[in-house]
Amino acid sequence: MFPFFVLKLKVNSKMQEELNFDDPKFLAILERTIELFSEFGIRNINMDDISRNLGISKKTLYLYVKGKEDLIEKLFYFDEMKWIKKMSKIRFEDLNAIEVLIQVSLLVFEEMGKLDSKIKFELKKYYEPIFTQFMVRKQNQMFNQISQNIQQGITEGLYRSDVNIDLVAGLYVRNLVEMHNKDYCFVENITFEQVFQVMFENHIRAISTLEGIAYFEKRKSEISQSNKNIFNQ
Repeated sequence: MFPFFVLKLKVNSKMQEELNFDDPKFLAILERTIELFSEFGIRNINMDDISRNLGISKKTLYLYVKGKEDLIEKLFYFDEMKWIKKMSKIRFEDLNAIEVLIQVSLLVFEEMGKLDSKIKFELKKYYEPIFTQFMVRKQNQMFNQISQNIQQGITEGLYRSDVNIDLVAGLYVRNLVEMHNKDYCFVENITFEQVFQVMFENHIRAISTLEGIAYFEKRKSEISQSNKNIFNQ
């Protein structure tokens, strides 16, 4: 939903025992449920529909989930697990702070483009406690990782030493979360891609030293040649 640098799945011990992502039957349940929710909406799908589409009994289904709310909560953790796998392919230890932010933001851009506004609406309206819990967890994770990225950049001389880390990290996370709201930008005919590009570039330029800006300009030019990313809108 709203991933960023998260590399460790944080769950309570009880939930940890129930999340066996190595079980192909459990994964099949999660994957098929996502497909059904995307096609028909969350409210229009019940546990009978899911078991029938999977060709399993409800008794078998309830071996993996306690009910619909439990299933939705586990789908959030499943989403995080898939993001962690993507992120694990990036060798952060070999990258400077700006490169880390570029690489991750390209992935975030790709993932956010897949966000289903209908699903988000239903989650907020009908499963608000679960959705809120998820969003709080994600925002805290993003805030911590953005703060670490800023500190890394300051150490490397790419970000200004006078940056208010907590304030900048908090504003960036807030923008990431809010940019999908229809009232976020009142200008007509502005796409999500354009909003994301401007927000990301403004963030980099606002906190970077001259050395950092020079590095960003070089990488922006190189990446734009691919014609498949946020820097070529």
